[in-house]
Amino acid sequence: MRAIRTPMKGDGPAKYSWQPAPGDLPVMAVRLGHGADFDGAHEAHSHDFPGLAYFGTAGGVVRHGRQARQVEAGDLFVIAPGDVMGQARSDDLLGARGWGVFFTSDALGQDTPGAHLAWRTHPLLFPFVHGGATGALRLKVPVEQRTEWTARVEALHEELTQRRDGYREAVSAHLTLLLVGVSRLAADVVGDLRENAEPLLAEVFDVIERRYREPLSLREVAAAVRISPGHLTSTVRKRTGRTVQEWITERRMVQARRLLAGTDLPVGDIGRQVGIPDAGYFARTFGRSHGMSPTRWRRFNHLNTR
Repeated sequence: MRAIRTPMKGDGPAKYSWQPAPGDLPVMAVRLGHGADFDGAHEAHSHDFPGLAYFGTAGGVVRHGRQARQVEAGDLFVIAPGDVMGQARSDDLLGARGWGVFFTSDALGQDTPGAHLAWRTHPLLFPFVHGGATGALRLKVPVEQRTEWTARVEALHEELTQRRDGYREAVSAHLTLLLVGVSRLAADVVGDLRENAEPLLAEVFDVIERRYREPLSLREVAAAVRISPGHLTSTVRKRTGRTVQEWITERRMVQARRLLAGTDLPVGDIGRQVGIPDAGYFARTFGRSHGMSPTRWRRFNHLNTR
């Protein structure tokens, strides 16, 4: 992994940026385990790009945020940009065997069939945008899927290493499948937050999930979780990097994209179904989030296009 290390001011951890060489794909797969050697492996650090750490076997410890977690077979750590990974000790991953997959935000290009849709349709986009304060999200790959997960990452690594004809398309396909798999494992956003010791965030996302289809304000969310709007704003921003209102909007946009891609409903009807009854305001909100109108987005992404 070739990355650019930027020391943080004070006692903060180093931050790594990744600038692929011209012509290289912004995707990498590296082996994880005792003795793994790649940039940032032996110091507390964060990345400005997302990644996955998957372990097919148990053994050792993964440090992230202020936590040290025993690695169990099937552990999948979803590392969002800004998540702080703790300084690894020499025997942290003794006995563990796994893979790290890292990529930049443009790894799934707009021209990849279905890639944009797969990347953007997970409820609340939680896996890779949960912020820098909660630590990596820990998911569990079921026993019956672990062989498939290992084979998928190994196939990705092989394509990146051998660069045979068509490897770019193959890498994009393998990465898309991995991200769809992550999305399915993380489908229970609220449950994952509770499992990862974030009860307040779990409550906030639960309220958003239940009520995003209706008018919903910061004050109403704060009342539902029984804390002041000011405290809620600062806590959610600190833990996720986004405001409550931004999360409400994002949840609405996730559902809007689903309806635009999978139905022929008029744009105004879609706006009403996602809690924005003013068609003009819905179009402007969608445009700010996507850089194009709902109608134009649909032309590029409609699942029923023949």
